[in-house]
Amino acid sequence: MEATNDIQVEHHGSLYLFRPSTDDAKKWLEDHTEGQWIGGALAVEPRYAHDLASGAVTEGGLTVGGRL
Repeated sequence: MEATNDIQVEHHGSLYLFRPSTDDAKKWLEDHTEGQWIGGALAVEPRYAHDLASGAVTEGGLTVGGRL
């Protein structure tokens, strides 16, 4: 079975979607952001995407996959 990341990042041009696949990832995103959720994913402006992904890994201990 293939390992799944805690958060999958999807790039959609003018925004990134951070889609949590675990309860821990969803809670971490909710606790550390005040963003808009769209269809189960957190919408993030491109200027914040790298820092958010980095924080999820270094501070949250989460795994992040996808394209930044």
